[in-house]
Amino acid sequence: MCERTLIFIPTYQEHDNAERMCRELFALGLDADILFVDDSSPDGTGQSLEALKPEFPRLVVHHRSGKLGIGTAHREGIQWAYDQGYDVLVTMDCDFTHQPVDVLRLVEASKTADVVVGSRFLKAESLPGWNLLRRTLTNLGHFLTHNALGLPHDASGAFRVYRLRQVPRNLFNLVQSRSYAFFYESLFILSKNNLRIHDVAITLPARTYGHSKLSAREAMRSGFGVFKLALGFYAHPERFRLSATTLNLDPGLTDPQNWNAYWSADKKTGALAYEVIASIYRRNVIRPHLERAIRRHFTKGSRLLHCGSGSGQVDMQLHDEYRINALDISDGALRLYANNNLRAESFIHGSIYDIPAPAGSFDGVYSLGVMEHFTEDEIERIIRQMTRVTRPGGKLLFLWPHRLASSVMVLKAVHKLRRKVAGEGSDLHPPEVSLMPAKNWARSLLSRLGLEMIEYTFGPGDLYVQAVIVARVPQQ
Repeated sequence: MCERTLIFIPTYQEHDNAERMCRELFALGLDADILFVDDSSPDGTGQSLEALKPEFPRLVVHHRSGKLGIGTAHREGIQWAYDQGYDVLVTMDCDFTHQPVDVLRLVEASKTADVVVGSRFLKAESLPGWNLLRRTLTNLGHFLTHNALGLPHDASGAFRVYRLRQVPRNLFNLVQSRSYAFFYESLFILSKNNLRIHDVAITLPARTYGHSKLSAREAMRSGFGVFKLALGFYAHPERFRLSATTLNLDPGLTDPQNWNAYWSADKKTGALAYEVIASIYRRNVIRPHLERAIRRHFTKGSRLLHCGSGSGQVDMQLHDEYRINALDISDGALRLYANNNLRAESFIHGSIYDIPAPAGSFDGVYSLGVMEHFTEDEIERIIRQMTRVTRPGGKLLFLWPHRLASSVMVLKAVHKLRRKVAGEGSDLHPPEVSLMPAKNWARSLLSRLGLEMIEYTFGPGDLYVQAVIVARVPQQ
């Protein structure tokens, strides 16, 4: 599957530069779309770009109501890239301090990184034609971000490449700045979440056209902002990392099966021992089994929904290849998933009875260790919801414990022993009321729901643990 690349450029008063920049970027031969976001430039920048659209079909121009801030422009460009499903995002300025030819070098470098930064500080004479004041301010800014924030990179520059599948979208929700501070604040947050950030040496010539839009007042504000950001991190480091504090949890959502008790951290010794064993089992048996099934049925880049995501130990390796969205009714499970899977596209606190997503949002839906906890009527209701949020022609994939599975036999014996010792109500998880009985039962269930079963396997490949069932959603 070919990667989709977007080049994003914000503009304000760039009439003399915008057309030339557009032409030089398309002349690179890079398979990319270009998005300009113009803040209603009084000099007609937006209109001059609109005039180029008949000549360049892959040119997109967004017009904003006024000068809303460089940080908000970048936030809008980044979110639009995620919304449109791009894999690679290039951000740069329009005044030719960022050279179009360097785009190719940064994109190539991004193949081994999550974020690539064009750096002014890797070679001598990288700022030809800059006056003493501008050189001093630039080097002072780098000194502050390096020493106060611990960023060795060119943190105040806009010339970057983001690998969007590797960079969790929710990280940008942690960035507060609307101004030039957006650049060092966003890079600081990316680094604190362990993203791989690489630098590529670039040369920034003095502006040929126009003037710097960074005023002395804005530069001073940004300098103070570095110290404020550093102090904020030392006081509350959790605010800068993707974790439960950034999840959009629904306080009114009820969990009738009390899965939070299962996923809680303060477990008694017996339950904790079970969780350790279950964790080893998930990583070494279930995870490779799931990965093989996902890769058989979904092309790279597919947007998938993991229903009943749990702790996320089973799909940690899939985020490099797929856009995975996690759904769970347990806020405890969702917290664990977020901590284990920083690169998930989104974390959804919701019920599988009423999935909070528009129709056709996903290329496919998968679940494991979920369906056996519901009655047949409830299962039908759940699968109808899964079908609703899957695009026509998409697939549903279930890893469903079989009634004759080895793991089921072991767990039954454990529960029987615990009941004798601790009494009723000591089971390790909610009851499994609908273990998979047979292939024909699965086919009949899916047929009643208008789905075509295209795979059913249960055998030695996964030690007779899970049946794999795959259904195709009708084209219409």
